[in-house]
Amino acid sequence: MSGAGDAGGAEEAAEAAAYVDARDLICPLPVLKARKALKGVAPGHTVAVDATDPAAEADFRAFCESVGHGLVSVEARDEGVTRFVIARGE
Repeated sequence: MSGAGDAGGAEEAAEAAAYVDARDLICPLPVLKARKALKGVAPGHTVAVDATDPAAEADFRAFCESVGHGLVSVEARDEGVTRFVIARGE
């Protein structure tokens, strides 16, 4: 899990191969949008996802475990937003 500091999250998003804005979307849409973005990046590259759904952390953990992606970090941000950084698996 990443720290609550904004600088680390900004670096992770800037280094990510793709970004998904899933704020104000509810399950299963954040995971579906992330899955689509992950298909467009090379294995080992990351996708940053901002989500507000309280169930998103459990959903992303289950998704990553089931398909072999890595959940690199989970960071609570301002205004109820959580940033997830996911590394595409092989």
